[in-house]
Amino acid sequence: MLGINGTELIILAVIAVIVLGPERLPEYAAQLARLVKQVRRMAAGAKEQLREEVGDEIVDMDWRKLDPRQYDPRRIIKEALLDDDDLPAPSAGATAAGAAGAAGTAVKAVSRPTPAAAERLEQGQPAPFDIEAT
Repeated sequence: MLGINGTELIILAVIAVIVLGPERLPEYAAQLARLVKQVRRMAAGAKEQLREEVGDEIVDMDWRKLDPRQYDPRRIIKEALLDDDDLPAPSAGATAAGAAGAAGTAVKAVSRPTPAAAERLEQGQPAPFDIEAT
C-alpha cells in the first residue's frame, strides 16, 4: 500500500490524532473512506468503458511483447547490420547479373552501388574534398 509499512502507518495515525484532534478525526476518516470508494468506482468504470470501446481483443493481448525493457538497442542494431550478410556475394570475375544468370535461378540479383567514401585510397593519396559540401 504505497510503500508504507505497519510502523509508519501507526505513526501517521498518531500524528493525525494529534493534529486533527479526537473530535474531528471520525469525520475525516469517513471522508477518506468515501474518497477511496469513489476512486475505486471511477477506476472500475474507466476499465469497463475501455473494454466496451476497444473490445475483447484487448483482454487477449500479450502485454509482455510491448514491454520496452525487453528491447536491447545493441541487439537490434546488430541484427539489422547482419541482415545484409545473408545475400550471396558475386564471384570476383563475374558481375552480379552474370552470376545470377550463370546459376540459372529466376531470382534477379540487385547490384549495390559502392559509395565513393568506401573505396580505398592509395598510400599518400589525399582524401577527396568537396568545397560545396559545407
